[in-house]
Amino acid sequence: MRLESLFDHPQSLPSVPRIVQELIESFDSELISFKDLAPKLASDPVLSARLLRLANSAYYHVSRPIGTVDDALTMLGFGAVRTLVISSGLTQGFRNVPGLDLHRFWRFSLKVAGVSRTLAKMAHQNAEVAFTVGLMHSIGQLVMHTRMPEQMQQVSRLVDAFDPMRFDVERRTFGYTYADVGAELAKRWRFPPGFAAAIAGFADPLALDPFEPMAGILHLAVWRTRAEELNLSTEDLAAGLPGFVADQLTLGMDELMSMPSPTALCEGLETLVD
Repeated sequence: MRLESLFDHPQSLPSVPRIVQELIESFDSELISFKDLAPKLASDPVLSARLLRLANSAYYHVSRPIGTVDDALTMLGFGAVRTLVISSGLTQGFRNVPGLDLHRFWRFSLKVAGVSRTLAKMAHQNAEVAFTVGLMHSIGQLVMHTRMPEQMQQVSRLVDAFDPMRFDVERRTFGYTYADVGAELAKRWRFPPGFAAAIAGFADPLALDPFEPMAGILHLAVWRTRAEELNLSTEDLAAGLPGFVADQLTLGMDELMSMPSPTALCEGLETLVD
């Protein structure tokens, strides 16, 4: 199936709630104001309830309980609230994907998001953007499993969903990869162009000209999360560190090696994917 054909039937793919769409578009504009956001969120009881549960998680270390959307905006700020609401919308959009362990998929993606957020702070990039990009970096797999489940199950028998060789197998089989599909979905959901560029290029960020910092951050985050999944030793972790990508972000080996684990970096946000 051609990449464009995956999107021929939009009704077979999830749509995002209106408030989530507005927040996506707010990355590049001021279409929604701080004061307008609270009542819109409060009008969606599912999203607002998830927001408050996440805002009160250990991840944010708030000094007092957050009881309302207004409280969340005041204590966490617009950027963090936007990240939580968009993330909630993304994870709830795909509820049943043939041939894919959704819990494992979102747990891995959440770890990538947490590492991306930390790396972005270290590299002086937008941490909330990095978290969102990290969470959706593999979302193309969900589209592909939804639209061509039999073919994707055959691919999965050859190589695991998060194996670095996955790209090679998908490209030989389909002519494109889940990163290409995820980038196209980001465009269709009207994320800023930088989101699609980071997702499309994260596997080989050094090939991008000019270098896209968010793609580099995502590359390092996926490397670090895979290393934890494989339970690599400190020596193997250091040996596999993508040094040239780190150099482009002016990140040193010592600071990368001393980062908390991916699991620790998203502690408290488990309800986002559970």
